[in-house]
Amino acid sequence: MTVAQEQRPTRVRYLIVLMLFVASCFSYGDRVMLSIAGISFSKDLHMDAVKLGYLFSGFSWAYVVGQLPAGGLLDRFGSKRIYGISIVAWSVCAILAGFAGYLPATAAFAIIFGLRLVSGLVQSPVFPGNGRIVASWFPAAERGTASAIFNSSQYFSLVLFAPALGWITHYWGWKQCFWFVGILGILLSFVWQRVVHGVKTHPLINQKEINHIEQGGGLVNIDPGAGTPQKAPKLTWAAVRMLLSNRMLVGIYIGQYCITTLTWFFLTWFPVYLSQARHMSITKVGVMAALPALCGFVGGILGGVFSDKLLQTGHSLSFARKTPIVAGMLLSVTMIGCNYVNTQWMVMLLMSLAFFGKGFGALGWTVIADTSPKPLIGVNGGLFNLIGNLAGITTPIIIGYIVKRTGSFHDALIFVVATALMAIVAYLPIVGEIKRVDLKLPEPANGRA
Repeated sequence: MTVAQEQRPTRVRYLIVLMLFVASCFSYGDRVMLSIAGISFSKDLHMDAVKLGYLFSGFSWAYVVGQLPAGGLLDRFGSKRIYGISIVAWSVCAILAGFAGYLPATAAFAIIFGLRLVSGLVQSPVFPGNGRIVASWFPAAERGTASAIFNSSQYFSLVLFAPALGWITHYWGWKQCFWFVGILGILLSFVWQRVVHGVKTHPLINQKEINHIEQGGGLVNIDPGAGTPQKAPKLTWAAVRMLLSNRMLVGIYIGQYCITTLTWFFLTWFPVYLSQARHMSITKVGVMAALPALCGFVGGILGGVFSDKLLQTGHSLSFARKTPIVAGMLLSVTMIGCNYVNTQWMVMLLMSLAFFGKGFGALGWTVIADTSPKPLIGVNGGLFNLIGNLAGITTPIIIGYIVKRTGSFHDALIFVVATALMAIVAYLPIVGEIKRVDLKLPEPANGRA
């Protein structure tokens, strides 16, 4: 390394957030796969809207249960090791689900549902791990953009995977979708091991970048060594109760549940809505589902950049984080207009505006990085994601019942819009001032947690 290079800080943190974005895209791609393939295999397996809703929700049942243990594992063993195991495990589940398609309909449904449960469980460290890595690798003034980048994966996964999976389903079959996603995930796990390290142990970083991160509030010491057990507090119900006793954090959790309701509508029922309510072919659904998702991706990036700019120009942390959230949720309400238009292009325009707004306001992980108690970043991220992803259970099932009972998506869109408005209520009167929580954890008695 030359003297000139040594004088400039490296930018390894950008490589890290790119890796988080790619890994999260694959995680969401695994979820998108079921909604695209579901249009086809719901006929093969003789599933009505309610059964399909339960299958869509199966992932989230175990995903929610795994959040707190995942947060504890991340704090104890570090992000790289736990996250890497997660990638391999969910990829194997996808491959096995494809082979289940050769079984009789009843057995295939049961096994795919079981594998979705396992996949949800093993993917539970992904977003707490993302939040934890961003808190470590980025100074406070850059966390909004960094978190927005990995969070925008939920939109870009539709852009990336929906057209490809629609094409695969049409020309090859739904089983091949599972194999495609599974094999790509296995390849991803090798890249993850090469690219991701702790801040002070990364082979490409120099001291100037470490100083920049540390002086800006980055928690560079939370992962001293990849794969080494850390001296982190054990996961206890006392710690969880302390988090749940904080009004600001509870408001953030409720807001995330509401925002995640929109996410799961777009990830599960939106392609079915385009197919059944708007009478699009499977290949057209794959393309059309990607268009609003692309708007969501752009909104997601811009929301984080806008928030960080507000912070850098002297606005308070509360104003900088809440403004994009409220504005984005208000814009997402435009999807209600789909109940009153008949042309496909108007539907796509309104859904694109709603998806852009949802992305612009999805700053929950940024807020968690800003507010989590330092000893409990993984646990708080896990609790936040647990409560948020309860929407992954309720949203597919509620919409399934609404569609079966009414025969249309009219009331389903009203339900989704109502939760967007509830998110605004959570962040304005409930959350209050956004600041880091300083929790004093009691020492375990007699060495026990």
